[in-house]
Amino acid sequence: MPLFSIPDIKLCGMAAAVPEFEYNNNNYDWVPDSERKLLIKTIGVEKRRIAQKGTATSDLCFVAAEKLIEELHWDKNEIQALILVSQTFDYQIPSTAIIMQDRMGLPKSCIAFDINLGCSGFVYGLSVIGSIMKTAGIKKAILLTGDVSTLNASYQDKSVYPLFGDAGTATALELSPGAPSMHFHLNSDGSGHKAIYVQDGGMRNFVNPESLIQEKIAEGIIRSRIQISLNGYEVFQFSLREVAPNVNALMAYQNKTVDDFDFFIFHQANLLMNETIRKKIKIPSEKYPYSINKYGNTSSASVPLTIISELKEQVTKERKLLLVSGFGVGLSWGSAIIETDKIICPDIITYHG
Repeated sequence: MPLFSIPDIKLCGMAAAVPEFEYNNNNYDWVPDSERKLLIKTIGVEKRRIAQKGTATSDLCFVAAEKLIEELHWDKNEIQALILVSQTFDYQIPSTAIIMQDRMGLPKSCIAFDINLGCSGFVYGLSVIGSIMKTAGIKKAILLTGDVSTLNASYQDKSVYPLFGDAGTATALELSPGAPSMHFHLNSDGSGHKAIYVQDGGMRNFVNPESLIQEKIAEGIIRSRIQISLNGYEVFQFSLREVAPNVNALMAYQNKTVDDFDFFIFHQANLLMNETIRKKIKIPSEKYPYSINKYGNTSSASVPLTIISELKEQVTKERKLLLVSGFGVGLSWGSAIIETDKIICPDIITYHG
């Protein structure tokens, strides 16, 4: 997709919720102690939050959205768009966002739908909801992003289980004439769709008795066909090949350099990958916050979760120019330039469900 801008959309606030249960990867006994220590050092994930069975993405996003709306003092009747970006929906049918519209007490006039995206989901979601708001004249809207990926991960898969964490976020946006434009650069490459995927459970491959069989894929990797499959090498090569050019093109589009930005908030993929990308773009480490050590890779929630976790003091008190980027499953990647101005950011909520 070409580079493009959306004017007059104000980012008013962000909120996030994580499950109560915290898992420490030092206790991950599927791999030997020496390998476990190297794994933690490489991916950068020591602790993460794991949802209990019965907890859905919508539960985490719901409490985040309710808290954010409360602190913004918004009238729910004025919220006219609700979009949920996830890959772990409540049901195959219907759209979880529509269920959320009713659960949140939003008016029937509210547009509500899901977007099936993962790592790039926050950036794509911003572009979609911003476009709808500008085109339709929608005054207030909520973007939800989140996943409960751990519920679909095999404990016996060292490439997946130690990496992912669960979280749900809500971002509030308002149509505000004169607000700084959001700028986007979005890309897709479906030829790499098997790099991160779940083989069975969709219309292509229905769930059958063989779907549940735990198969040995490689040393330390045993999973079924209804659990997440991750080809780390392919994802790493894709990210190193595509992310830096995407970000650099977006900066050039707006005649900006790394020095012009206060912070770069990238999807929390894994530490080695993120650090390699950071150095490739020549971003100073002090402008490149991490939350992966505390929350793991939280898919579409990782960018807003990192902003709230690591930059709350900065974005709630001052105007900040941010470049955000998401990349991964799809394959899909995209970046956005957004400006925040003393936004509302409640403390991260612990979900006790």
